[in-house]
Amino acid sequence: MPTYVSLFNWTDQGIRNYKDTAKRAEAFVSAAQKLEVKLLSIYWTVGPYDLVAIVEAPDDETATAALLQLGGVGNVRTTTLRAFGREEMERIIGKAAG
Repeated sequence: MPTYVSLFNWTDQGIRNYKDTAKRAEAFVSAAQKLEVKLLSIYWTVGPYDLVAIVEAPDDETATAALLQLGGVGNVRTTTLRAFGREEMERIIGKAAG
């Protein structure tokens, strides 16, 4: 299943309600599971991003739907990257090499 790295920044609303961040993470897990998206890990970070999450989803469209739902609540904005594991990268290199 494709893997995604999502970088989160709190909105003004999200930072005002920082005390609820762990509860909001659990709510995301529940909502994502309904779309067959799995939260593999989440980290609260110091630096340019407030949180980093690693998720698996069946496809780009499903990952996007889950992150749109999350962003629609209004607590975070996301930047998401498609991540490739070692085996996936080996296949990609094989295709590129011909």
